[in-house]
Amino acid sequence: MRGILKIAYKLLVNDSSKFAALLLGITFAVFLMVQMTSLFAGILNRASATVINVGADMWVMDPAVQTVANSIPMPDYVLDAVRSVRGVRYAVPLYSGGALVRLHSGAYQAVNVLGLDDTSLFGRPKLIEGQISDIFAENGFIVVKDSEYPKMENPKRGTEFELNDNRGVIVGIAQVATSGLFGVPTLYTTFNRAIQYIPSSRFTISYILVEPKNINDVARIKQNVAALGYVALTKEEFMKQITNFYMFKTGLGVNLLLMTVMSFVVGLSISGQTFYTFVLENLEKFGALKAIGAKSHELVYMILFQASFTALTGYGLGVGLCSAVIALAKFRLPDYAAMITFTNLALAFFMVLVIAGISSYIGVRKVLRIEPFDIFRG
Repeated sequence: MRGILKIAYKLLVNDSSKFAALLLGITFAVFLMVQMTSLFAGILNRASATVINVGADMWVMDPAVQTVANSIPMPDYVLDAVRSVRGVRYAVPLYSGGALVRLHSGAYQAVNVLGLDDTSLFGRPKLIEGQISDIFAENGFIVVKDSEYPKMENPKRGTEFELNDNRGVIVGIAQVATSGLFGVPTLYTTFNRAIQYIPSSRFTISYILVEPKNINDVARIKQNVAALGYVALTKEEFMKQITNFYMFKTGLGVNLLLMTVMSFVVGLSISGQTFYTFVLENLEKFGALKAIGAKSHELVYMILFQASFTALTGYGLGVGLCSAVIALAKFRLPDYAAMITFTNLALAFFMVLVIAGISSYIGVRKVLRIEPFDIFRG
């Protein structure tokens, strides 16, 4: 069997142009599939940026909330009621809202403002400049240094700006795990300062962040919050809800799915046609092998080996090319959201196996039908 596979390998790579065409088709298909799914994964990750960066185990919100960016304010009594639920270690309010700030140059810039609980500052970011206690200073704000940071004109500690006729001062610079999706800078301040500076309705609590005493208390907390007419979700459940919204309730998921399917069809058509041509051109060689005693199952192994080798090589080249392009794009374009995940790689690998299987089936049918007599008679 080792000799048969060696012959199959030599037949495959002997015609370098045909082998290159096979590799090119699969590589291009894998590149497009991984690129499209990675872009979608990056967008979904950024859509949940606030949930990831704050890091609360449970989020209490209005039932109508679908994404973290579209919060619906809740009355203060909900916070008191949640704190009284058995199994809650602590619960704190979070303000999340948009605002328009006037920079030192006179330009206006939209920002996302997160107001942290004044007592605990739960959900605070990791500071790279300044101290977290500085947020309690007069007009104190912390700016996140991410891909949107230059839109704030690269502020330093002490930089002033104007927010709704109120003076704001940058007292710290922070970094977070994930940048936001909507291309606006993020500012952190205290909850009371946020609701004081930014006009809002009579209800001011965007979310209630809950820390359960243990995992067994999660179901009880959900039940008690539901009795209040609100919803309590774990971090993972909230992120899944956001993912489902962008996947099924916007055109984003459908469009990227269509692009992925088109990539698969392109790769299948190119590799299938090229592999069929390769089998036809080497039909005499397969017939000769059959004439000198090669069994039908050995010829099948040869075809499977050739298709698998080509598919796996193209898969590796496609993933490598996509990784290089994404890395280069992120270096040049900080807002570029694509990220490669194990799910993306597994999906592309499965599709490559399907391409290899269909290509093998096309080749096997042709090879098994040949008769040595027909080959030598020709």
